[in-house]
Amino acid sequence: MAEPQTIEALKSRYDDLNQKKIRFETLRESAEEQLNELKATALEQYGTDDIKQLQKKLKELKAENEKQRAAYQESLDKIESKLDDVQEEFDGVEEE
Repeated sequence: MAEPQTIEALKSRYDDLNQKKIRFETLRESAEEQLNELKATALEQYGTDDIKQLQKKLKELKAENEKQRAAYQESLDKIESKLDDVQEEFDGVEEE
């Protein structure tokens, strides 16, 4: 069993705990406000604030982004190949 404490010590402990409670309640309220703001933004931008639907949307966006990146790379590869062909043709004409 804990050693008995004086009323002053108990009051001090209570005050400390009460301050912690107030701090945590303030943090919780702030976090809830941020969450509500993020949900409103998600609802506005993506039509939902459901986390599973947002994760699905993110996966779709990543897949579309990868598809566009691959197409861009393929286009650059084709351009580069055609430029190499033109360069070879030009070099052949210069040698004649």
